[in-house]
Amino acid sequence: MSSALRVGLVGYGVGGAIFHAPLIAAHPSLRLAAVVTANPERQQQVRAEHPEAAAVGDMDALLGRELDLVVIASPNRTHAELATAALDAGLPVVVDKPFTPTSLEGRQLIEHAAAKGQLLTVFQNRRWDNDMRTVRKLLDDGELGRVHRFESRFERWSPTPKPTWRDSGGAEDVAGILYDLGSHLIDQALQLFGQVAAVYAEIDCRRAGVRADDDTFIALTHASGVRSHLWMSKVAARPGPRFRVLGDAATFTKYGLDPQEAELRAGRVPVDDTWGREPEDLWGVLGVGDDVRRVPSEAGDYLAFYDGVVKALRDGTPPPVDPADAVAALDVIAAARRSAAEITVDRLL
Repeated sequence: MSSALRVGLVGYGVGGAIFHAPLIAAHPSLRLAAVVTANPERQQQVRAEHPEAAAVGDMDALLGRELDLVVIASPNRTHAELATAALDAGLPVVVDKPFTPTSLEGRQLIEHAAAKGQLLTVFQNRRWDNDMRTVRKLLDDGELGRVHRFESRFERWSPTPKPTWRDSGGAEDVAGILYDLGSHLIDQALQLFGQVAAVYAEIDCRRAGVRADDDTFIALTHASGVRSHLWMSKVAARPGPRFRVLGDAATFTKYGLDPQEAELRAGRVPVDDTWGREPEDLWGVLGVGDDVRRVPSEAGDYLAFYDGVVKALRDGTPPPVDPADAVAALDVIAAARRSAAEITVDRLL
């Protein structure tokens, strides 16, 4: 443990408590040293769940401690400010998605990290989902042929809004499903099919009393010619397929969500090779017409993100996620918002 990198975590909501803290605590080269939360109940939760970590009330108290890395998992609107404070303290930084409220702030933060000589990366954990890794393998193996359409969904059934900034917040809170789940779907599409040339979007608030979008569709035209259709919703009583990838040789269809979030919520951590695996009846299907076969799902591996962070800090390798990728996704989000407001296609190229 003496050689483990000491990590300060900012925020202990869903992102901090469910994702980052358990993954940091499970990693053999990391030690959760301190957690920032001003909420007394969450401070007690930190002490109960991670007794080795100090629970502190603000950023100043955190930055006064001996640390090797800061992870920002605070509300979206605070990401840029808090990441800047950590960089100014001479510390490398992981920022949860969405990286920053705007692409301009993202570019400024990247420039600031470079000026300080510090690592900066973004927690785009869904790159390590089992289904995403399976699709990437199928593409690499040429199983689909030339892809012309990529369909991707994060659809949930949550008809009653929660009294949180994610549902009730407005633009000033960087709230809504486009920033929340859309950050993942857009990042995956960019990773698989490259730069986006044009964006069309439909952005709606369906539930009474919410200001943040809860039912959104985006159509991306990639420079490669692939079209990505992305759905994100909290009002889908029955979800569509998580992925449907159409190529000139075959189609791949996959239902169900990667199991890692559910495992983390249940208190499991990635300590053995059963992590991130799903039963055969949840595997996707590849083929043409009735001539199909089940494709074994690759194992999900969120801990690989922190493997990449450790390697970058110790060996000087590139970070697991280039923050410029997150800026590109923010450009797409901005284009989607313009498209929905103007009922038109927004061209990026």
